[in-house]
Amino acid sequence: MSELSQLDYEHLIKRVIEFNPNANLEIIKKAYEFIKKAHAGQKRESGEDYIQHPLRVAYVLAKLELNSVTIAAGLLHDVIEDTNTTAQKIRDEFGEEIAYLVRGVTKITKLKFESKEEKKAENLRKVLFATAKDIRVILIKLADRLHNMQTLRYCVPEKRERIATETLEIYVPIAHKLGIYLIKSELEDLCLRFLHPDIYTFIAAKVSEKKDEREQKIIELIELLKLKINEIEIPIYAIQGRAKSFHSIYNKMNKKNKSFEEIYDLLALRIITNSIENCYKILGLIHSNWVYIKSEFEDYIANPKPNGYQSIHTQIMLNKKPVEIQIRTLDMHRESEEGIAAHWRYKGTDRDKKFDRKISWLKQILEWKRNSTNAVDFIETLKIDLFKDEIYVITPKGEPIALPEGSTPVDFAYEIHTNLGNLCKQAKVNNLIRPLDYVLQSGDIVEIITQKKVKPSRQWLNFVKTNLAKSKIRQSLGLVIKEKKKDNFQHSKDLLDMVITDIDKKMVRISKCCNIENGTKIVGFKTKDNRVHIHNSDCPNVKELDQNKLINMQLTEQKEDLIKFNITVKDRIGIAMDILSAISTKGINIKSINMKEHRGNTIVSIKIDIAKLTPEQLNDLILEIKAIRDVVDLNQI
Repeated sequence: MSELSQLDYEHLIKRVIEFNPNANLEIIKKAYEFIKKAHAGQKRESGEDYIQHPLRVAYVLAKLELNSVTIAAGLLHDVIEDTNTTAQKIRDEFGEEIAYLVRGVTKITKLKFESKEEKKAENLRKVLFATAKDIRVILIKLADRLHNMQTLRYCVPEKRERIATETLEIYVPIAHKLGIYLIKSELEDLCLRFLHPDIYTFIAAKVSEKKDEREQKIIELIELLKLKINEIEIPIYAIQGRAKSFHSIYNKMNKKNKSFEEIYDLLALRIITNSIENCYKILGLIHSNWVYIKSEFEDYIANPKPNGYQSIHTQIMLNKKPVEIQIRTLDMHRESEEGIAAHWRYKGTDRDKKFDRKISWLKQILEWKRNSTNAVDFIETLKIDLFKDEIYVITPKGEPIALPEGSTPVDFAYEIHTNLGNLCKQAKVNNLIRPLDYVLQSGDIVEIITQKKVKPSRQWLNFVKTNLAKSKIRQSLGLVIKEKKKDNFQHSKDLLDMVITDIDKKMVRISKCCNIENGTKIVGFKTKDNRVHIHNSDCPNVKELDQNKLINMQLTEQKEDLIKFNITVKDRIGIAMDILSAISTKGINIKSINMKEHRGNTIVSIKIDIAKLTPEQLNDLILEIKAIRDVVDLNQI
């Protein structure tokens, strides 16, 4: 092991002690000694000792001020995948908590995949489902990805482009959703560097041209602000100058079609004080002493962003050029830099409402898992639906809710709660009754009016935007929508839920004007080339066809070979998630899940259908589920 590794370890310990003098350093030291042996002799593509990578990953976690167990797991995160160490060995040496975190970020190696794309997608799906049980899994994965991006220059060009693209499409949006600006902004700049090197170099050169001149003006402004704030005796922790990231400059040039010379706010000031009241007092001081741009004022303290971000943003004119100023409390500052990691301090891991709001998007992942036949489709859905442009609408209680652009009151209702969606009768938007297909805008205040005996309408599927809403509506109506192949033929037994009796399926075509669903009454018409076109029985086009060529047809269900479990558990928060995670982390497809309470709500029955397994896989899964805390019994139906 090199002296550099020892220095990195000492640097890590120093950082841990800085934010937590009472940290459990023994578990970190034990993990460090373990990886020294496990990774001995291994090298990275950069030529440095492999141990440098887990040390840097652990340091990122320490910067986020996570607890000792998480930092130890960061040190150990590659040992199962890249050494001869087994998961059982980690469990024996470090306990189940660390073993779970390490398993969560370990790639699947035992299963065979048809393509590299499928393998990559399945591994990411595994990480996200482990994250649903313990958010620290994705925090370790983000720290891992950050260091990999920092050393990406040592990879061949094709690999650089592939990893940078995946980072921009998946990991940057996840960091944004979790509010971790520290990681998000650096990942974005690194992606720009490797995907658009010419643009990155151009912006870097332009930023450095007049850097000294700009910084001198900011220093003068900081001193003047300190003087004026001291005059009204408001305590401040810091006034910082912050340079805009290269990626944010690039985005602004793109979106507003401006040249670099037209982007003035390359530097921003951040004022950190001790209370919300003093944030507003400082705002009043600034607006009374400088000309400010009204259109650029944003109050994210009164109206936080859905990822929890809070701060006041304003822009003042300084030497005829705008300067952005952000005002926030110390807690808001930590939240904006570290996001969800701020909820995982060494003092404890209690979950609060703010924490639950931050991970609400993970609920959608569980819904998609149920309806996703393969990992590639799952990841594409994730990229297209979850991370597209968002709007922020407000509940009657003032809570912001993030939704995709084009969302409707029905999407909003299901985002809040399944029953609110299922019982939705009317919607008020900004205190006015609006149709349920009304397209919401950012800032709308939305109220859902319910009625006990109403049910979702099949028509809702024509206008809702979120997969969560679509999934819940289909479940409520008992529908399973089949996917149509590009040529409108349905041959694949992986997409077909239904089969058509008495007709050769190769000769059957679903007419473009119709959507055939479970329970739909159908008719068929024979064409000159002996093919059969299927229509809904109430399709208007049926009346125009030759009734002599009508064929009576019906749909029958295609039974899938499944394994069915009935699991009896003691009711507690997270028990279902523990069971789902145990199944999904093994790459097993969950087909359905149903929960039923009984015995005074203290005992719950969970029925789960999964895809067929080998006897060895089945035995391994049963043992793992039975080992979960509060699992009373497991029977295979």
